[in-house]
Amino acid sequence: MVTRAREIFRKSLEGIVLSLMASLAIVVVVGVIFRKAGASLVWYDEVASILLAWLTYYGAALAALHRAHIGMPTLVQRLSGRVRFTVVLVAEAFVLMFFVALTWAGIRVLSVLGGTALVSLPWVPMAVAQSVIPIGAVLFIVAQLMSLPDALLDTTEVQDESIKFEQEAAEG
Repeated sequence: MVTRAREIFRKSLEGIVLSLMASLAIVVVVGVIFRKAGASLVWYDEVASILLAWLTYYGAALAALHRAHIGMPTLVQRLSGRVRFTVVLVAEAFVLMFFVALTWAGIRVLSVLGGTALVSLPWVPMAVAQSVIPIGAVLFIVAQLMSLPDALLDTTEVQDESIKFEQEAAEG
C-alpha cells in the first residue's frame, strides 16, 4: 500500500515537473521569437520566472522523494550503529520542522497578497503565483515522510552488515 502510494506520488510529481519544464521552455522560446521579431511580449519574463520558481519547488519535492536533495551522505555513511540512526532521525526532524515553518510562512504570504495581481497580467492573482510556497513545502514534507522508512532501513542494514563483519572477524 505504501509503495503504491509512493509510486503514484512519484509519477504525479514527475508529470508536473516535466510539464513545468516544457511550459518554461515554450514560454522562453516564444518570448525570444517575439523579441527578435520586434514585438516583445510584456508578460513572458514574469511568467517565466514564476514557472522557474514552481519548477524549483516541485523538483525539490521529487528530489526529496528520491533522497537526492542536499545532505552529507558520506559523513552519515561513516557513522555506525545507533549514532548513524540518531543522526538520520535528528536531520529528518530539522528538515521537517523547516518545511512546516515554510508552509506556515507561505500561507501567511498568501493572506498578505490578498487583492494583488501580477504586474504584466493583472487578471492573474499574485496568490496563484505564490501558492507554490505552501504547496511545495507540503509536497516536500510528504516526500520526506514517504522516503523515511527506506532511509531508516538503510541505517539498520549497515548496522546489520557491521555486526556481521565484527562477528566474522571475531570468529576468524
